[in-house]
Amino acid sequence: MPGIVIEKHKTICSCEQPMTTLYLISQGRVEVQCPGGSYQIRNGDVAGICEICSEIHFLTYTALEDTTLIPYPLTSLEALGNLMQVRPEIAKLFLLSLLRQFDAMLEQCSVSEVSSANLYRRLQTDCALYADLCERHKAPSRIPPEVEAIAPSLEDSCDEWLSRYYSALQRIYMGADAGVLLQEPGLSLGALRKGSLDLNKSYRVLEAQAQYRSQIIDCYFNPSGNDLFDAMTKLYYRLRQEGQDTGGLYESISQMLCLPDEYEIPPEAQAETRVEAFRRKEGALQHPQAATGSGDGSDADILQLLEGSLETILDYAGLDGDKEAAFREHVVLYRDTKDKNSTDDECTRLRRKLTDEFYLLYTEVFLRSLSVSGMPLPVRMFLYFGYVDEKLAGEDNAVALYRLASYMSEPGQMGVYTFYDWLLAIYDGEKNPSRSELDEDYDDFVYLQKKKNNLTAAQVAELENDCMAKVRYELENLFPSANKVTYGRVTTFCPLFTAENMLKDLRDSFVTPEKIESALNMLKKVDFSAFYRETIDYELAQVMNREPMHVEYLPDIILMPNAGIRGSLWQEIEGRKRNSPSRMILPAFYMESLDTAIVRMTGEFRWEMCKRIQSGRWNDVSEPSLTSEYFDYMQFYKKNTELSKDAKEKLQNSLVRAKNSFREMFVRDYITWIFYESSGSARMNKVARRILFLYCPLPASMDAGLEQNPMFSELLSRQRILSGQRVQKLSMLRQKLRNSNTPVPDYLEQEIAFASRKLEASQ
Repeated sequence: MPGIVIEKHKTICSCEQPMTTLYLISQGRVEVQCPGGSYQIRNGDVAGICEICSEIHFLTYTALEDTTLIPYPLTSLEALGNLMQVRPEIAKLFLLSLLRQFDAMLEQCSVSEVSSANLYRRLQTDCALYADLCERHKAPSRIPPEVEAIAPSLEDSCDEWLSRYYSALQRIYMGADAGVLLQEPGLSLGALRKGSLDLNKSYRVLEAQAQYRSQIIDCYFNPSGNDLFDAMTKLYYRLRQEGQDTGGLYESISQMLCLPDEYEIPPEAQAETRVEAFRRKEGALQHPQAATGSGDGSDADILQLLEGSLETILDYAGLDGDKEAAFREHVVLYRDTKDKNSTDDECTRLRRKLTDEFYLLYTEVFLRSLSVSGMPLPVRMFLYFGYVDEKLAGEDNAVALYRLASYMSEPGQMGVYTFYDWLLAIYDGEKNPSRSELDEDYDDFVYLQKKKNNLTAAQVAELENDCMAKVRYELENLFPSANKVTYGRVTTFCPLFTAENMLKDLRDSFVTPEKIESALNMLKKVDFSAFYRETIDYELAQVMNREPMHVEYLPDIILMPNAGIRGSLWQEIEGRKRNSPSRMILPAFYMESLDTAIVRMTGEFRWEMCKRIQSGRWNDVSEPSLTSEYFDYMQFYKKNTELSKDAKEKLQNSLVRAKNSFREMFVRDYITWIFYESSGSARMNKVARRILFLYCPLPASMDAGLEQNPMFSELLSRQRILSGQRVQKLSMLRQKLRNSNTPVPDYLEQEIAFASRKLEASQ
């Protein structure tokens, strides 16, 4: 059958067009558009096969490149069955294409569900912040009434078993026994019809989720003007004029400014016009002194000040002439490269050279900053964000970076440090250097130098107290590795800030202490004990009967100077001190969900901290712990009689995706525990749920919502017994102290409160 050629960007068939023809792709790529997203099909796929039970198309197909199609008229399903009976190879193509597209549609449903949940949480967070500020400052609340009508989630969702069912069908039809099945045309046609009907249901779920998100967006930008954007911006202006603390209001509004770019908003809402008006007014509220780098004048003034940023940075660093010339040359070459993320040899070599030169330059600039006052703003932007050139960053980004660098938060708020501030903390002796990739800390490094007789005793003593040597250790061991890890795309990594790496709005993606605090608070509302450690106060050991107490150590979070897509736990403790903050790394501009990143890193922390505490017996189930029980569960899941056949198959598939890493499996379960299971949405099997419930207990405030759920009722009862026993023991100790007229330590009261978190609902 002769083929037809569709030019790039041309529509093959569109939504609501009559369903009359199937198109087999013999060459090219096609984008399939569905509500809120899209997926691609290519050679061997069939456009329209998913809609054979519909009179009209409900998907839109667009050629992504010049595409050759072989048309097959679809007059009726009986005619389609006859075609497949005569040509079994066509039946196989049609079936496999439908099955692949069904997988893609289910993935879209999963992404859409998460996106809807995130948007709802964002709405609730914004409303809570606004209501709190209104109450605090005695301002009338103007939260739109439509907010109350929005449900936390949609009841309709794609059946989970469909994914396993169609994946199994796909494996069968791709296997050696497919020929037997294809001899039965009724079976092939039946599979196509069922697949088409199921895919139509999935499409309706996507459609409902898109409508759900539209409802939420309507609360932000409404044609009536009575919306959350108007309410929050007016409150923001009032607080600014009164000199009051805006309480993170600007951060929330900054996120709203990106909504017109992310979602379709009715023109009547005039979202883009209102966003631009806010930006202009916000600029007018700022009165910086641009010459000294203490503010953010007009865009034109800032761009004029940033002109020649590369030369400003190089002049400040004072590199050797050859090194300076080489870096300048390579930056210009990189700036002129059309595809900066190309994987060809030439571009890869250029990125490697720039990477080595960047770290050398960073070290020199940091050293210079310790002895030279009056740091120019481009230099500060370089240290904070990896910025080197206004053209490479893009004019809009350069202006935004200038403003951010002018108003950076004090270092250490909520344990959050830019990498530059982190180096200063090490230099000032406030922090110790981090461990290397080989799990070697600075003390280990000095000890090995001594052991190898590379240093004299006097040199060792000097090195142990040499702040600059500690900074160099951090620059050489943490910086290159952590910078690449947080960037996320290791094959195209380059530490220079470029416009191409900004996948989201710069202000929206900028990680601030307020955002970290919000994410940690979200986490601790579910896993309140995440960062608590057991400790014993030896000064009062006799008084306290050596009773262990729980003390919270929130993590130190280091923001690496890049725009990236990944966060990671770097070390669970500082040195060998178990009662010390963990260290987590994030890019300064994070392109994904910060809440999810914090939860993932906390899951990694819980696993590694338990291994640290249990030491060599971390996987010994005879000594119960989170890691030992989870390790036993994963190692012997195939023999576990508590798990169904489907649950075992799901675990097997998940293990393959996790590359057989039990730690990664736990982290994924932990994310599910925080975002879904804790709210009663069953996503885990009973064994995993029991382990998470025991070692990552929920606060008592959640008991009321879970005790009616049969999956949690028995677990809750057991947890209350254990908590009750602990509280009773501590209460008896408190009474004993009171009877002997011994002052009750504050942390004993705190420990009772800690243990009572699971008793509040029943008392």
